Amino acid sequence: MPAPRPATDRTRPGPGHPPGPDRAPNSAPRPAADSGSDGGSDGGVDLSLLYRGPLSSCDYDCPYCPFAKRRDSPEQLRADRAALERFTAWAAGRAGSGDTLSVLFTPWGEGLVRSWYRRAMVELSRLPHVRRVAIQTNLSCRTDWLAEADPDTLALWVTYHPGQVTHERFLAKCRELDALGVRYSVGVVGRPDHLVEARRLRAALDPAVYLWINAAEGLTYTDAEAADWTAVDQHFGYSRHAHPSAGRPCRTGESVLSVDGDGTVRRCHFVRDELGNLYDGSYRAQLRGRSCPLPVCDCHIGYVHLETLPLYEVFAGGVLERVPHGW
Repeated sequence: MPAPRPATDRTRPGPGHPPGPDRAPNSAPRPAADSGSDGGSDGGVDLSLLYRGPLSSCDYDCPYCPFAKRRDSPEQLRADRAALERFTAWAAGRAGSGDTLSVLFTPWGEGLVRSWYRRAMVELSRLPHVRRVAIQTNLSCRTDWLAEADPDTLALWVTYHPGQVTHERFLAKCRELDALGVRYSVGVVGRPDHLVEARRLRAALDPAVYLWINAAEGLTYTDAEAADWTAVDQHFGYSRHAHPSAGRPCRTGESVLSVDGDGTVRRCHFVRDELGNLYDGSYRAQLRGRSCPLPVCDCHIGYVHLETLPLYEVFAGGVLERVPHGW
């Protein structure tokens, strides 16, 4: 594993450029200060937004994913594009409001094979009030478009799916990201048949790239099995078990929000209660600290925000793209 880097260095070593002092991505969020309308320049807030539009098609057919090889109709794709363009325009319109934004796109399908997601990533990365824009992706897209983005702001949360792409092809894509100076993490689903490939990938990746392991849904790991995965990802223990969350404080609903294609705002992807709408500003009055209403949280994009876990310290500067601090 790479040696810890100085506390002031929150970027992956290598060709990328460290963010300036006013652009440190995903630092501990400020408490929500504005419970009024969505306009004006007073009472700005620091928000992390997890956006998921209508897109649900993917070019892979992973057996553990319900969206494998699903096709969206032309009408569905047009609706997804319009929804994403509306969201991007809203984010751009927050300039001068006092708000700072961090955005993670969490599509059900693969977004970066669609031109409008690539364009949104580039446009958002160049907005001065956007601290970070990241997306979950299988990296099956071309990578040349990333040269147009601001490398201090854009990042990728990449998943390697053995059986869907060869080791050599996937590693070549990672090398392209390295050459472009793109900040990224790589992950693998912790299925028994993926262990050899995960070890092989860890050995081949630049040591400066964090390789995470997601516990496979429905799979229980013995201590010996967990030790094998922990040897690949020292933070696998956080994924191994679901985290008790009922009644425990969580940043979602205060500084972290889930947004869907029509602008409906919820505290997270897993709690369906609505907090208002992004585009009419009604969500602003609902920004406050809350405890979790669910018994457990077993997904990283949820439990990373639990205040009872130390993950904002573990991933300081890289919460959205899943890059540990100093990696």
